[in-house]
Amino acid sequence: MGLNVAPAFFAPHEAPVATLPPWQRAPEQLSTSRGVEPLDPSAPIPLPSKVAAQLDAALKPDGAGTFTAVVLDALSGDVVYERDGGRNRVPASNMKLLTAVAALQAAGPETRFATEVLAGPKPSTVVLRGGGDVLLASGPSAPEEVMGRAGLQTLAVDTVEALSEQGVTGPVSVQLDDSLFTGKPLNPAWSMEDVDAGETAPLFPLAMNGGREAPGAVGGPRPEDAALDAARTFTTKLKSAGAAAGITVRTAVVRAKAPADAQVLAAVESATVRQQVDLMLETSDNYLAEVLGRMASYASGGPASNDGATAAVRAQLGQLGIDTASMRLSDVSGLSLENRVSARQFAEVVREITSGPDTRLRAALAGFPVAGLTGTLDDRYADASTASGAGLVRAKTGTLNSVIALSGYVVDADGRLLVFSFIGNGLTPGAAGNKVALDRAASALASCGCS
Repeated sequence: MGLNVAPAFFAPHEAPVATLPPWQRAPEQLSTSRGVEPLDPSAPIPLPSKVAAQLDAALKPDGAGTFTAVVLDALSGDVVYERDGGRNRVPASNMKLLTAVAALQAAGPETRFATEVLAGPKPSTVVLRGGGDVLLASGPSAPEEVMGRAGLQTLAVDTVEALSEQGVTGPVSVQLDDSLFTGKPLNPAWSMEDVDAGETAPLFPLAMNGGREAPGAVGGPRPEDAALDAARTFTTKLKSAGAAAGITVRTAVVRAKAPADAQVLAAVESATVRQQVDLMLETSDNYLAEVLGRMASYASGGPASNDGATAAVRAQLGQLGIDTASMRLSDVSGLSLENRVSARQFAEVVREITSGPDTRLRAALAGFPVAGLTGTLDDRYADASTASGAGLVRAKTGTLNSVIALSGYVVDADGRLLVFSFIGNGLTPGAAGNKVALDRAASALASCGCS
């Protein structure tokens, strides 16, 4: 008599093994190298003719449009390859490279932004003042994190302690001072479709989660008034912490500027500018880029506004000796289609970051996405035509409807550090081959022994 046995009682079939690209697999043995050796300055510079043979074949648009390109030897500044390198282009998010340089120079890599609670004009009033930290957490501070290093719950608890020491029992009223940023909170040059899609939001000098509803949220609507949301969250936390100390707190929040000589009752500090720049570059965070641009202007003595941010970027690049006369800067995140920057200017900026005399700019290096591994390049460089660049190419991406860009650096097969910028404009929207073209070009530089 036959037996009816459920399939689960038979010996299980082996599940197929997931295949990972070689650069994402665990190493079979550890390197015997005792450290990372410095680059050899005597490594040969690639021959322009050989580089051109590689890049001319790779940089072909998929459909309409054109690519411009510049490759420089990082050490000497010699031009290794150029295709219309001085032509102004819409750069998309490559703009963030300019913002990174401005923030690191003007504000400084180790600077932190403080969110403060000040004594108000009356003993029962406190003022929450934003100082540029838009990565606040609603809960306790997390000192080891970048997003959420400063927490509103911690700020509320510390405020209650200060009020208790002064004998304040309430009811306490909370005021919001977000006057640091001036001008329009939304740049008129931005498409409202991009705003509605969650690419950015109205800008304020304090916000939770990078101006998002929750940490890590992607796309969708964002808070229209992130500062007021943060103030209301702080008030809720203050009310909870105050209840245990016998302090009552009113729920309503009103905007008011803090008195000039107000006492600081409590404060929390953001991650460093260095850490924020790295986060901004790796994730291509538009909101954070615009905030860092405003803070660069403020640190330089200018207004923390959109016009101040673009002026600060131009001024800081000028201090590096980069010719900015031809640039048109409409924002500092790259969302605007009115920006115009050349591939040569981007290559020069990357060269300043990698090899220039101002070593503060080296702080941006860790933020460049790594091909096939991190940030906005984590899902690229996976096919045979680009795999040679995986783990080697480090570059900032940029994408708009008919725009694509890639600017970064790579060490070639001969051990020479090269910086590059590739920008495509007027491209066929959605054509998959355009990203591949840029990735092939960068991979060609990585594998080229072109001396």
